[in-house]
Amino acid sequence: MSELRDLPDSWRWAELGAVATVASNLVDPSFYPDLPHIAPNHIESQTGRLLPWTTVAGDGVTSSKHLFQPGQVLYSKIRPYLAKATLAPFKGLCSADMYPLDTELNSRFLLYWLLTKDFTQHASLVQGRTVLPKINREQLDRLPAPVAPLAEQDRIVAVIEEQFSRLDAGVAALERVRQNLKRLRAAIFEAAVTEWVGEGFPQICLGEVLREPLRNGHSSKADPLGSVPILTLTAVTLGDFGSHNVKMTAADPRRVRDLWIQPGDLLIERSNTRELVGTACLYRGRPNLAVYPDLLIRARVDGRVMSEYAELVLKSPRSRRYFQQKAQGISGTMPKIDQRTIENLSFTLPSLEVQAVIVEKAERELTLLDSLQMALKLATKRSSGLRSSILAAAFSGKLIPQDASDEPASVLLERIAAERVAANGHKSTRTLKPRISREKGSS
Repeated sequence: MSELRDLPDSWRWAELGAVATVASNLVDPSFYPDLPHIAPNHIESQTGRLLPWTTVAGDGVTSSKHLFQPGQVLYSKIRPYLAKATLAPFKGLCSADMYPLDTELNSRFLLYWLLTKDFTQHASLVQGRTVLPKINREQLDRLPAPVAPLAEQDRIVAVIEEQFSRLDAGVAALERVRQNLKRLRAAIFEAAVTEWVGEGFPQICLGEVLREPLRNGHSSKADPLGSVPILTLTAVTLGDFGSHNVKMTAADPRRVRDLWIQPGDLLIERSNTRELVGTACLYRGRPNLAVYPDLLIRARVDGRVMSEYAELVLKSPRSRRYFQQKAQGISGTMPKIDQRTIENLSFTLPSLEVQAVIVEKAERELTLLDSLQMALKLATKRSSGLRSSILAAAFSGKLIPQDASDEPASVLLERIAAERVAANGHKSTRTLKPRISREKGSS
């Protein structure tokens, strides 16, 4: 086990199994069709929030599940580095990949400890070295847990939740700003292609202003030792053509010699989710960065259309709706659009002079929105850091002052051990002693 830091004098380190018990209660889900069903994917990482869930029947589960009770702590044993734990607000069934925990501590005190970076690091050190890492019951029992006096646990939880409530209000405000920025961005694209409608400019289809036929990309298996770089779909979805969105493939260079992207190329997603199908992006980077995959279609416009204006057209809400309505696919697969659908996209074609004015205005407004988006992203990241800092302070005894009149944690642990022995003969509580690091001892 990695080193344990010093705690306040009235606190103690203990093994988790000494203060919490896995309440293994596997049942046949067919007897509980109407109960809520909670799986690891229903818990938000690092926050303990429950995400939308459904019933046992709604999820169609058939394998054995744990029956849990209100007030139990649910901890996901798979991928412990994700820190997925929550407090059950109701009776239900949870995945066998979760541990329902009973505890003699304040249950929320335990929950918040399971969500800390410290506990997550300890859990990650002992997780199984497999494709799907897990932590077994014995490993979980041996992990450390700081134990504060019971009255202090209650006060700590109250302060944590007061601080988290303020943070959550701030995060909700940031989310409202994000949604407003999203609407503003869509409005900029829409205004760009509708502002000059009715001014005598012709209505055309995209296929009329292509300088060459539309071209699908090439599908090739990823190969780190390959010689041909290819874009990922994410590059177009996010408009990010950085190296992290380019992978190497074993494609035959002769087969893809005409698929290297060039500045001014418009790349359109011919297949994706219903929401994203038809997403388009203009490539403005250096020539021959990479080839593009089969899920993208390349469009190159002629001299009557600025490629920047064509991008505004493709990104406008009306074009997005058009592609979503035209997308087709078998149930359970990603919907697709074909080249004919893209060619038939109609829009107003102003003069090049007017297009230049439209593009300049839109780019100025979008640059401002990008700055606001970056500030929003930093604020959201900071809120996540504040949450971790609050928990770190709480479990180092620095969030609130200690009260000398509180019953010490050592007495609490002795009582828990005695009660367990009296109840069912469990072994007595093991208290863990902090290990002093070399750096600390060498001063």
